[in-house]
Amino acid sequence: MMISNVESHHRNTLYLLAALCMIFMTMILALQPVFLRVVLGVGLDDAGKINSSIQVVTEILDLTIVGYLGYLSDKIGRVKIIVYGFIVAGIAALIIPFSLEIGVWFGVGGLSIFYLMRVVMSLGTTAVWPQLTAITGDFTSEHDRPALTANTAFMMAFGATLVYGVIMQIPRYSGLLPAMFLIPLVAFFGAWFANRSLLDVGERFDGSHLPWKSLVKLLKQDRRLRLTFLSAFSARYDMVLIGLFLMLWFVYFADVVGMSMEEAVARGGVLIALIGLVILVSIPVWGSFIQRFGRIPAIALGMAFSSVGFISMWFVVNPYDWGIFIPAIILGIGQAGTLMAPQILTIDLAPPSMRGLVLGGFNLVGGIGMIFLVQAGGFLFDLVGPYAPFVFTGIGNFLIMLYSLWILRTEKEGGITESFEEGVAS
Repeated sequence: MMISNVESHHRNTLYLLAALCMIFMTMILALQPVFLRVVLGVGLDDAGKINSSIQVVTEILDLTIVGYLGYLSDKIGRVKIIVYGFIVAGIAALIIPFSLEIGVWFGVGGLSIFYLMRVVMSLGTTAVWPQLTAITGDFTSEHDRPALTANTAFMMAFGATLVYGVIMQIPRYSGLLPAMFLIPLVAFFGAWFANRSLLDVGERFDGSHLPWKSLVKLLKQDRRLRLTFLSAFSARYDMVLIGLFLMLWFVYFADVVGMSMEEAVARGGVLIALIGLVILVSIPVWGSFIQRFGRIPAIALGMAFSSVGFISMWFVVNPYDWGIFIPAIILGIGQAGTLMAPQILTIDLAPPSMRGLVLGGFNLVGGIGMIFLVQAGGFLFDLVGPYAPFVFTGIGNFLIMLYSLWILRTEKEGGITESFEEGVAS
């Protein structure tokens, strides 16, 4: 049953903030390739390396704070961190459209200013979305967690779909800058709304030091948690990779087919919106599947769909051909499962007073995975071809699927039979 003092409007606030956070994160990711191409003049030869390097730099710096912010949210509450995260990210987003002018003023180049502000934006959002995940756990018990997680994931997917399906059409009709200025508005509204309506109900941690040793001990003892962390490494940020490299593919293939940058952004947005729509439709099904068959079977099945979709990109030559929609649909189905099931199982296995820290470790591993996959994908994009980042990621997800199946064979998944504290104390 739901936590007693959590009412329906608190859950609705969580859903809306999840959508706003995803809109903010997705918009800058989607607009980054065209902003670099049109405003900052980044050429085709360096596009993959520069776009992926920006993402990697931001993720490396995110890793330095994500675990501590999770611990801090266990100590002081999650809402304060969410509010300040939105504000910091919004200020950086407001500066980005002026990167070229500010760079000229300081004599460092517009790309340097863009790099710096993307880092600040990413640090801000790192204070937001992990805490929304932790609040999802705070609001639920093990039994009803799949349902609320499915609702939250639905709203996040809705936010991403709205960006690619609707907002990314703005540059075609109104130019690039109006879309860029919409990003900070979303962040500032998120800060105001979180401060006004979000509830803190998480159990507070009363220790004085980060209990990393306890987390490491649990990882050694519980193969299920090892599976969720490996899943985070391989697939936690697959939508980042999908959005970045698909949009790159469309933007830098536009010259080949004689299409303008604005039209390319719109066409790429339609495809990524389709993936988001498939995720939206799939999420309730995955919620029911997780509730009925368990977390680990859902991880295995989600990885299976994901790997097939990614590897099928090998057969795509022209992203503007209709054939790309087949792997895109399969990707969307798998992505919903790989997002939900590992997260739910991680929350199940985390003690309430250390939920922020455990999820911080989960996201830390996911960030390391994204750095590896995006950086490798950028070089593969340039050296092998636009399909290469997808195939490479698909192979990793396939290996995680095999590990999931091995766990299913060696132990029957049931409820959480041992609490965190019991496991650490044993």
